[in-house]
Amino acid sequence: MEYLKVIAFTHHHIDLKSLGKLVICDESLDNRLKNIQTELPVSEIFYIGTCNRVEFVFLTKEKTDKEFVTKFLTVLDMGFPPEFMERFLDNVTVFENEEAFNHLLRTSCSLESLVVGEKEILAQIRKAYESCRDAGFTGDYMRMIMDRVVKTAKEVYTHTNISKNPVSVVSLAYRKLKELNMCGNSRILIIGAGDTNQNIAKYLNKHKYSNFSIFNRTLSKAETLAEELNGKAFHLEALENFTEGFDVIITCTGCTEPIITEELYAKLLNGDTGKKVIVDLAIPNDVAPAVVHNHPIHYIEVESLKEVARKNIQERYNELVHAEDIISANIAEFFTVLKQRRIELAMQDVPRKIKEIKNTALNGVFADEISQMDEASREVLERVMNYMEKKCISVPMIMAKEILVNQS
Repeated sequence: MEYLKVIAFTHHHIDLKSLGKLVICDESLDNRLKNIQTELPVSEIFYIGTCNRVEFVFLTKEKTDKEFVTKFLTVLDMGFPPEFMERFLDNVTVFENEEAFNHLLRTSCSLESLVVGEKEILAQIRKAYESCRDAGFTGDYMRMIMDRVVKTAKEVYTHTNISKNPVSVVSLAYRKLKELNMCGNSRILIIGAGDTNQNIAKYLNKHKYSNFSIFNRTLSKAETLAEELNGKAFHLEALENFTEGFDVIITCTGCTEPIITEELYAKLLNGDTGKKVIVDLAIPNDVAPAVVHNHPIHYIEVESLKEVARKNIQERYNELVHAEDIISANIAEFFTVLKQRRIELAMQDVPRKIKEIKNTALNGVFADEISQMDEASREVLERVMNYMEKKCISVPMIMAKEILVNQS
């Protein structure tokens, strides 16, 4: 546990527009994490990027002071100007050891989310971890951490009412959208076919909106969502030449630069001067600031949902206390699990050694005596030796774990 560290940039300490500059696109993530493991003493690492946080969870023996964090951000090579480096260093939160584990558990249970009680964060953390695991950036220790993260979050969501009448950034955005009283045949452009847009599209479809055009970089994903909504699917590049008009744009992509520029927005308007609605749930925003400033728009973004989210936290205070108790119990239990795993790793050569002893006995030390035995006797001896082998492997393991539990 002493090597677990988290470098966190969250909505608690930094505005979401600045946070967007730290978001790493999928295409460059592997190279950036490889650089970290090459340049710094980091054995395992994974990256979490959501609509209100950017975090790096990793293992290192180094003390994660300001010098380390500066080097960490420098190696990431995000390309932001020096003034942003200072801003990020002034607003970073670093967690070490048990505090890092506690933070990761609290985050997975949505206690650190903009909207407390939303379950999406657990899926986002699992997906982030699995992506880095599959790329070879994590190992056995992080696997154990994540097993406990998932277990704890499921217990919190099952045994508390923290997610009763669940809300999320998506549901809050939909509430704001609903307040605008759009008509059922409003022309809706959906840019991006990821989880966020899929969820908000389901809200719209459920409430009888039916005129959808979906744009996505991977056309097959757009087609899948379009089929669910009975809409039309397009490749993202087709947005440049789309002339069918719109009333609402819902956008959430993983792009690190605005997709809807002033030039593109003018093309999409195609001479229409009416007031439009834009729901932009991307971090960083998909809509260029100039579009918002220079056109009549109802603009809904994550930052604007903060006040509603604060009220949600107040309403769920008692459930937060119950959730904290579950987290504390899991941390205490995990220390025993961690010690048991260390015993398993320390004794992992025992089975091989015992097999070697058995083979030496059968094929070397007692080979002549065994060769003089009849077939039935040899079979009995073989069964006895196999039984002894299994017991000699399992009994020391069990006894070591029992001794550990009793000491704890």
